[in-house]
Amino acid sequence: MNTGEQGGPQGHGIGFAEAVRVWARIAALSFGGPAGQIAVMHRILVEEKKWIGEERFLHALNYCMLLPGPEAQQLATYIGWLLHKTKGGLVAGGLFVLPGLVAIMALSWLYAGFGNVGAVEALFFGLKAAVLAIVLEAVKRIGSRALKNNATRAIAAAAFLAIFVFAVPFPLIILTAGVVGWIGGKAGAKAFAGGGGHGPSGGPALLDSESALGEHIPEHARPSLRWSLKVSGAFLFLWLAPVALLLALLGPDNVYSEIAVFFSKMAVVTFGGAYAVLAYVAQQAVENFGWLKPGEMLDGLGMAETTPGPLIMVTQFVGFMGAYRGAGGAMHPMLAATLGGLLTTWVTFLPCFLWIFLGAPFIEALRGNRALTAALSAITAAVVGVVLNLAIWFALHTLFSEVREVPGIGLELPVLRSVNWPAVALTVAAAIAIFRFKLGAIKVLLACAVAGLGWGMASGVVA
Repeated sequence: MNTGEQGGPQGHGIGFAEAVRVWARIAALSFGGPAGQIAVMHRILVEEKKWIGEERFLHALNYCMLLPGPEAQQLATYIGWLLHKTKGGLVAGGLFVLPGLVAIMALSWLYAGFGNVGAVEALFFGLKAAVLAIVLEAVKRIGSRALKNNATRAIAAAAFLAIFVFAVPFPLIILTAGVVGWIGGKAGAKAFAGGGGHGPSGGPALLDSESALGEHIPEHARPSLRWSLKVSGAFLFLWLAPVALLLALLGPDNVYSEIAVFFSKMAVVTFGGAYAVLAYVAQQAVENFGWLKPGEMLDGLGMAETTPGPLIMVTQFVGFMGAYRGAGGAMHPMLAATLGGLLTTWVTFLPCFLWIFLGAPFIEALRGNRALTAALSAITAAVVGVVLNLAIWFALHTLFSEVREVPGIGLELPVLRSVNWPAVALTVAAAIAIFRFKLGAIKVLLACAVAGLGWGMASGVVA
């Protein structure tokens, strides 16, 4: 029986050292939330390197959309595993998290040590405007890839209206889209068929057969019961053993035990990415555990929005502040906070590797299943609508200082008199730089950061 990791030499010719460099580059450019991160991966892996074909990329993305946790990080893990087995998945997924871990940790130290420093506030002001423009460009890119006909566009529009206007729960939207796609696939409808169309760049989509990976399933990626039991046992131990040890040594009421248990639970229910669970995390962190003060969750989100890596990395800030305030006098508060942040990141992201290594071989084997492909394509179309909703939500809270909720349906509308004109001007400038002059994300982020500091000095925010 195949173990899932054995087999002949890989025929795609992609060196592991080269892959590490590429994954490090992707991680450094992973700004703008999942839409932007997925677009960066597509541009580099499909369009530039031609390592994986369009249809296979979308198939992997569709599977990752179904999983709890950050889909972009899981997509990196999936493709890294396809290319270089388990070590490839670990490196791709691990490097994707590393820049955000370091950046959020540094900003958390600054936040806990110095509070709302004027220079930091002005820097975040500039970065938020750039991130908004980057997210809008990413919505365009992923939409052009996934919305190839009227049926998928209709699903995206319905998903957007459902969540933006009527606050329909994300899992229900995904379930409905999957059922619609499944039925369409079983009926032979071509609207949900994978492949074809045009890539985000507007050029012809890269066929799987023309990519370095090819269109066939690598030997190590074939389903195996032995491999599934082996990998699930190893990652369950790495994930849950520290949680059990903390509970046994410190008791359930210790802050580290609370962090380990709470974020382990969250790791299995975070469907829809960071925004889908931020309200719940904020409520629990503020009202139940007392880890954060009201409003601090938005500060943490600002950190996550303006640093590379998954947006769910904001949970590291929550764990950091929880341990900073709740660990007592047993150790220095900053050391306690650092351990709390690292523990949060461990129990949040470790399960992501489990979902990929356990399920991806079976998803690869079903890549030719028409009904499954149709269901996943419909789900991806729905997620485009959800991501558009998130972009608008971000715009409301970036460009306006006040929003109001329409009674009865939960729709948020801006209070026009509260428009933040400096933020609007900087966002428009960032959008022109990206859409008109095709400047890269890093250049736009740096330019907006400098502009934010300039605005801070001119307005007196920075002394």
